[in-house]
Amino acid sequence: MYNDAPIIIKTYKFYILLYVCTNIFPKKDRFTIGQKCENTTLELLELLFVANTKSDSRKTPFLLDIDVKLKILQTLIRICHDVQAIDQRKYLILQEALEEIGRMLGGWIKSLSSDKKKFEEKETPAQ
Repeated sequence: MYNDAPIIIKTYKFYILLYVCTNIFPKKDRFTIGQKCENTTLELLELLFVANTKSDSRKTPFLLDIDVKLKILQTLIRICHDVQAIDQRKYLILQEALEEIGRMLGGWIKSLSSDKKKFEEKETPAQ
């Protein structure tokens, strides 16, 4: 596990934190929005593993899908707070973790685009 990319480790830890939170959701929320949050996080984790196995030139589409999934998850967590399934403190902890994952993802995407530009510059002869 700890040989994986830091974003995978952070997402794994987020899932554990979310799991603890959803276990104390009111029953009516636990099996609806709570389950949806857990499933979305697991899908996010799965996509991260897949992206991590791809060559750099093939990662970007997966990372963009992950970005969309992350935005959906942030919205779901906000809904959990707004319907009072989680309190303010837990909401802030979860959102902070998601923001950090988002920054890590953004850095990963940016590093791939800058690597691509460097490669293109090497391939294009100077005029």
